[in-house]
Amino acid sequence: MIGFLVFVVGSLLASLFLSFTNWNALSKPQFIGLKNYAKLFFDDPLFWKSVKVTALYSLSIPLNLVFGLLIAVLLNQKIKGLGLFRTIYYLPSVIVGVAVSLLWVWIFNPRFGIFNLFLAQVFGIQGPAWLADETWVIPALIIMSLWGVGGPMLIYLAALQNVPTSYYEAAIVDGANAWQRFLRITVPMISPVILFNLIMGIIQSFQVFTPAYVMTDGGPNHGSLMYVLYLYRHAFQWYRMGYAAAQAWILFVLILGMTLVVLRSSAAWVYYESRK
Repeated sequence: MIGFLVFVVGSLLASLFLSFTNWNALSKPQFIGLKNYAKLFFDDPLFWKSVKVTALYSLSIPLNLVFGLLIAVLLNQKIKGLGLFRTIYYLPSVIVGVAVSLLWVWIFNPRFGIFNLFLAQVFGIQGPAWLADETWVIPALIIMSLWGVGGPMLIYLAALQNVPTSYYEAAIVDGANAWQRFLRITVPMISPVILFNLIMGIIQSFQVFTPAYVMTDGGPNHGSLMYVLYLYRHAFQWYRMGYAAAQAWILFVLILGMTLVVLRSSAAWVYYESRK
């Protein structure tokens, strides 16, 4: 309890106080009221740029949900070497951070990267500059996000294995085909897990930092300036701790708001078997 109160609750309250101050981490904080928030909303175009970039990156959420579910359905079949296939698909999600970012820098290299080589050899088209192109840098990072699809895939797989087989047997007797069984039985039965992965995807997409920092440093032309990267610059490059604390609390409110919207909407599409 002492550790929780000091290092969690205490840190939250301290950051909330610092968001109303001008503090460079060296001198004494100076209380300035709502000036940090006012500057963010009305006098900082890069703040809105970072919000826009992060919102565009959040389009990776449905892709990760869909690909994770499709792979889980495939890996839920009775085939030889199933354990090996599950390991292969899950392993990339364990390897994260700077190493993965450097790997994808080589993959997206416009001159000798394997991604553009694949496009040229298979489709006969010349790939874009990807990380060096303001238009394509976010699509490149979205494609890279599929590297970690093994995480939600594993959770989907556990949920799929808990769906009673008697439901599928009854549906087959009633003449339902595979697609109807998937839509009418599989999706409703695992909808709580879909809700969980959706919320986790929202939280993770708005906190992405490493790829933007390592691969592009927010460029080109701030095209990959993620919200947390911009917060990091204020806090640890420019030592504007109070301003960064205000950004952190705005991020908290954004994530909390989106999570509450998803949770409130879940009553219309999430099915709980125990619910009468």
